[in-house]
Amino acid sequence: MKQSVPAREIAERLFSKVGGEGKKVLASAPGRVDFLNTHQDYKGLPVVPVAISLRCYAMGRKTEADSVRIASLNLEDAKEVFSDEFRLSDIRLRGHGWFGDYARAIFMSLGGVGRAAGMDIALWSDIPIGSGLSSSAALEVSVAKLHSACLGYKGSPRALAEFAYKAEHDIMGIPCGRLDQYSSSYGGVMRLQTRPPFRVEQLDWPDLTFVVADSGEHHKTAAIHPVRQKEIEEGLTILMDEAGIPKDLARKLGYRCSEPRWESISEAEISPFLPMMKRTIANRLLFTLRMQVSTSYALAILRRRPRVPAIPPLLATILRSRGNDTLSVLGAVMDYQQVLLRDLYEVSTPKLEELRETLVDAGALGAKISGAGLGGAIIGLVRNRKAGLAVKKACGRSGIENVWVTAPSEGARVEDPERPATKG
Repeated sequence: MKQSVPAREIAERLFSKVGGEGKKVLASAPGRVDFLNTHQDYKGLPVVPVAISLRCYAMGRKTEADSVRIASLNLEDAKEVFSDEFRLSDIRLRGHGWFGDYARAIFMSLGGVGRAAGMDIALWSDIPIGSGLSSSAALEVSVAKLHSACLGYKGSPRALAEFAYKAEHDIMGIPCGRLDQYSSSYGGVMRLQTRPPFRVEQLDWPDLTFVVADSGEHHKTAAIHPVRQKEIEEGLTILMDEAGIPKDLARKLGYRCSEPRWESISEAEISPFLPMMKRTIANRLLFTLRMQVSTSYALAILRRRPRVPAIPPLLATILRSRGNDTLSVLGAVMDYQQVLLRDLYEVSTPKLEELRETLVDAGALGAKISGAGLGGAIIGLVRNRKAGLAVKKACGRSGIENVWVTAPSEGARVEDPERPATKG
């Protein structure tokens, strides 16, 4: 895929915001879509994200000061407070949604004074905030990549991802998994094992094409993930303490949502005990198992393996109504997972459902929520870029303005600002 760098005027503005002498470096990191197994990373289950062409750009230079100065062109254009400055010897988060906290947390993660360098940084991103496309992780990873480049070392994708995860999860206290940071750092299509040692399997599907449509409904992950995690753990507590489950099942469960060996638990094993809990709680457990089974099925196809796991009845019904080529089957899995997100996890909204129908009616092979839900983006799988542009046009006729067509994109990288921009 062609490199995508900001248009000339944006690059010039980034350059002008980073004052002083010394070499200036431009780094970037992509947003991502949740292709498969949404809401499963914080349960220790494998997820399949895809990095997209929308990116966050960080231009900067190393200084000899004990301070980091940072400016956001996006916030400047919105006529909001757009600059921040902090000392490496005394980094503190400001809280209350302050944009600079993401950069502050990265420098805290890097180690503060003595390990991190003083810098002047300017940011620009074309990833819409709150859209479920990982704008925050892209910012974190781009700043970490910029820092490593300015100090003259490469910085492995895993190291960048871990710095960014520590910044968001441990330092900022946002209850995220590693999906966003690893996808932004590594890029492409991947299977990420979210239990230690967090293995990354790059899947060779560079020609997958997606339409990404922002609903305009924005959300905060921190308002969704903790609630669903608490519900999962309520169900696990009932199973462990009240249900009288067999010992072999108890050994596969646990009290925290990341503790069970979900992959080895069948729906038949827990179904007899689900009437002991509220239907909502039971649905959260069923969601976890059914999403995992359908993802295992899709992964067998993505790995081009002839033998595939058994599939749930509803997915079988959806598959019978589609073609049997690979893209049609993957689209059917996406549609099935959207049903689970809507009915068992309850993170869809009427607006998201309407947007999803628009994509499917215009030719998407399947479409689902990307991100935590209750707003954000819908992603649709299409056969090629031409089909994607037709879906984008249909969205425009329906009043949906923020729509992109994307193939899998590279991960974090140092950019050549002289290269012209490409359009999504």
